[in-house]
Amino acid sequence: MTDQSLRRADELLVELVELVETARTLPMSSSCVLPREKVLDLLDELRETMPPEMDQARRLIATRDATLHEAHEAAAATREQAVGAADAILADANQRADELARDADVRAHEIVEAGRAEHARLVSATGVHQAAAEAAAAQRTEAEQFDAQTRAAAERYDADLRADAEQYAHVTRGAADQYAAKLTGDAEEYADRTLAELASTLQRTAATAEQGRAALAQRRAPAEPPTEPVNEPVNEPNAPDSE
Repeated sequence: MTDQSLRRADELLVELVELVETARTLPMSSSCVLPREKVLDLLDELRETMPPEMDQARRLIATRDATLHEAHEAAAATREQAVGAADAILADANQRADELARDADVRAHEIVEAGRAEHARLVSATGVHQAAAEAAAAQRTEAEQFDAQTRAAAERYDADLRADAEQYAHVTRGAADQYAAKLTGDAEEYADRTLAELASTLQRTAATAEQGRAALAQRRAPAEPPTEPVNEPVNEPNAPDSE
């Protein structure tokens, strides 16, 4: 609020005070008659000289709840996206583990069948029966070892994928919560800062009005009998609590 606006507000307040003090009193009553149009004109002009921070504060209060609601919705959407991504990763891990297990089963079955075919072929030759039995047993053992190793590798891969997916979901949820908290804190800090500036402006305006009244009283003092000064308390607006 500029000095010129403050001076004009002071002049309007002084004129309003003079208008009330010089108004005609109704008989048998403490009420008085005021020119309505004149008072309304003065009040309209006084409203125009008020600082724009008052309108900003009203708009901020009106949009504060909407801002907080949008922040919560954004956090919820981010959290849902993180959960969906984690579920997709887990589903992909399960599918790949199942495919590895099926491939291992097919490979083991092929090795076993090849061993059996070789065993049957060797058994048909009398002279090499013992060698055939040993070769078939070796192939069977190799097939069983390969099957066990493949299954173990598939289980480790599945466990690693599940652990990575859970860690990613945890990190994403934490980031979403931090983002929601930051949006909420920024909105509340901005509201508190704007309301504090408005309270300061209103205090200065109230002090200027009191100074105008005091100056008016000093100008009117010679025409009235001297009276002891009365210290009237200045009602200062309380600073709004930060929500």
